[in-house]
Amino acid sequence: MTTRPLSGIALAVTSALLLCSGLTTTLIFDGGGVGACGPTSVTPTTSSAAQGPALGRIGPIGDWNAKQVGNAATITTLGMRLGVPPRGWVIAVATAMQESSLINTAGGDRDSVGLFQQRPSQGWGTPEQLHDPRYATTKFYQRLQSVDGWQAMPLTEAAQRVQRSAYPDAYARWEPDAARIVAALSGLNAGLIACQVGVSGQGWTVPVHGDVGSGFRTSGRPGHDGVDLIVGKGTPIHAASAGTVSVVRCNAVDVRTGRDWGCDRDGDPALTRGCGWYVDITHAGGVITRYCHLLTRPSVAEGQRVAAGDVIGVAGSSGHSSGPHLHFEVHLGDHTSGTAVDPVAFMASVGAPLNQ
Repeated sequence: MTTRPLSGIALAVTSALLLCSGLTTTLIFDGGGVGACGPTSVTPTTSSAAQGPALGRIGPIGDWNAKQVGNAATITTLGMRLGVPPRGWVIAVATAMQESSLINTAGGDRDSVGLFQQRPSQGWGTPEQLHDPRYATTKFYQRLQSVDGWQAMPLTEAAQRVQRSAYPDAYARWEPDAARIVAALSGLNAGLIACQVGVSGQGWTVPVHGDVGSGFRTSGRPGHDGVDLIVGKGTPIHAASAGTVSVVRCNAVDVRTGRDWGCDRDGDPALTRGCGWYVDITHAGGVITRYCHLLTRPSVAEGQRVAAGDVIGVAGSSGHSSGPHLHFEVHLGDHTSGTAVDPVAFMASVGAPLNQ
């Protein structure tokens, strides 16, 4: 099964609204643009219906038909209602893609049943229970959440810890499809639902999935000590590795007056200088990463310990900026211009290559 590009965008809604309100989503298809991790094609509204999205209003997404998308909607909605983080929704949908092609089958290999091909003989439940998508999905989430550290694992490892498949590497191929479909169904910005591929063996992950725009110390910008990763406003920014937050600061100056421009509004490439809202994190070995132009005050504090992948803020355009993006720097030693290294080369060397 191949996936064609999806058209449209679902505007970002807050995870707090979806996870804490107890409401489920009703889906309305419409047009739009492209999200941070790929395009989406629905706009979410809320409904008090306890059984999930209105399946009659769900249409195909890419090469996945309406029935398959309906089952993905059931998985996603149950994840919301159970309070599972969005990363879990993607893992669950990708697992069902591999196990059943998102079809609620009455049988399968040996005694396997349902969306996740769970087996009664392995204690998952009775055949009748496992043929109920809501029961099967709930059991999947319960076992996933019992796995220590599952949110930091590559998708295929987390899925395998739950499923014990004979083909453990097969889950990975479905991650892009699952992330895009869950983004469409939930209305969340695709960056928020963890299209991130997990943490590398060296403990690093990409801070955000976005194409590299302005590069490191180019001929046109020799003083540019980082790279610009192009993402939409409001896209969550992740700590690239475990460490301690060393700086949380607003740095935006009006070049005409020398006065504070403020960081709770967009900057201007001609009228402002500075990083806007930014965060520095100090990692093992004296490595420092910097994250600039955040939309609002970062969600971390100086002295706070963070893990790889923790959300530290959201992308914006504060400070010296011409549009929403993350300016990302890597320094070896201290935070001076002389210690800056090319983030593209550095992140590739630690097993977490930036988008190219």
